[in-house]
Amino acid sequence: MSLESLQTPAWSRLLALARRRLERTGGELSGSITLSNSTDEERRLIIGITGVHRPVGVKSMKVDLADLDDSVHQEHEMSLVAALALLHGPVRNRPVESSEEDQAKSEAIRDVRRRAGAHAGEQWFRTFLDQLTLDGTITRLVRRGDADQLGWAGEVLALLPAAQPISIPVLAERATGNTKALSGTPIATLVLRALAARAGVVPPANSEQRRDCWESAGVVMDDLSSQVLVVGLRPRGDHVVADWLRDAADFGIPFRLTLHQLTGDVTTLTQPDIWVCENPAVLRAAAAELEDRCAPLICTEGQPSAACHRLLARATGTVHWRGDFDWTGLRTTAAAMTRYGAVPWRMSSSDYLAALDAPLTETEPLKGPAAESPWEPELAGLMAERGRAVMEERIIPELIADLSSGKRHPTSPRAGRSR
Repeated sequence: MSLESLQTPAWSRLLALARRRLERTGGELSGSITLSNSTDEERRLIIGITGVHRPVGVKSMKVDLADLDDSVHQEHEMSLVAALALLHGPVRNRPVESSEEDQAKSEAIRDVRRRAGAHAGEQWFRTFLDQLTLDGTITRLVRRGDADQLGWAGEVLALLPAAQPISIPVLAERATGNTKALSGTPIATLVLRALAARAGVVPPANSEQRRDCWESAGVVMDDLSSQVLVVGLRPRGDHVVADWLRDAADFGIPFRLTLHQLTGDVTTLTQPDIWVCENPAVLRAAAAELEDRCAPLICTEGQPSAACHRLLARATGTVHWRGDFDWTGLRTTAAAMTRYGAVPWRMSSSDYLAALDAPLTETEPLKGPAAESPWEPELAGLMAERGRAVMEERIIPELIADLSSGKRHPTSPRAGRSR
């Protein structure tokens, strides 16, 4: 059936307004539409539809939808809704669509909570879902028909943090049955956002940050890129990596280990005390000042890597752990206490205040979600009250004093060589 008469300029805006009104109300023909700044051609059309004269110069005119529907029916023997569908596609029922979308979003959230296991009850996981809701991510997933990807992200998170380093393809296969499911996919992006929320940091924005984020949960992109910086380690073992470490310790040389090197021959740290710092500047200063007298020191360089975790898992002595006085530093210290039975190192309220009040130094505002300090609950409260973060570099002299053994370590026969 021809609808040529409805495709003239006089009808164009009327039909567009009618469509918007019908879509908002679910197709109800009650109410009216108002045409502003009408042309003379539109004015004459509206007079014909309503039977009410509108003088020249009237720019705003109201038309009842029922009258518009009657006019279309009389001329074309079909309803206004049917005519609109033939002209420009079906008239949407937005209230129903909105209700269905809300239901789909709620179902997606229930699904990921169910599949994420024990994480569903943790505050960081609730923060993660709140972020996805507020920025429209869940809405976009639902509208694209990809809501199931949120559930698959939950399956991945349920396996993290990994007790032992695990590669991304293996993790993907265990969680989803598809080895490529975490290779630059929306599922990977969702998991990384969750891990960032868990660590209290912003989502990763580049490949290096993504690698660090994965490794914070024990996931390895490859065993060569996962590294840990050390000095002063004298492990037990009759193999090349142990020899390298002992040689480097004898000369006070910082050494960078890869996960690949640590997955071959067993490298066991038998020294009674192992010290862990967060920032390379601390390790560099200790190596420069103490040389071969430096106590065994491992640097996490932020979030501990898989290589760092593999090395610490083979420490038989006491692990002394510290990080920056910020929320991430509190989280990593608490995690190390749980994972390694670590003892916080200069991570008390008095240490925080001394560093904070040191003269001629600057601090920066605390950022991200707050964390707890289970070894000394007052510390987290004090940090929240002061609102300032203190980086490790500010207390390097104190840390070096702790790392000094006061005597030279016994050296191997190779220590006779010069550096």
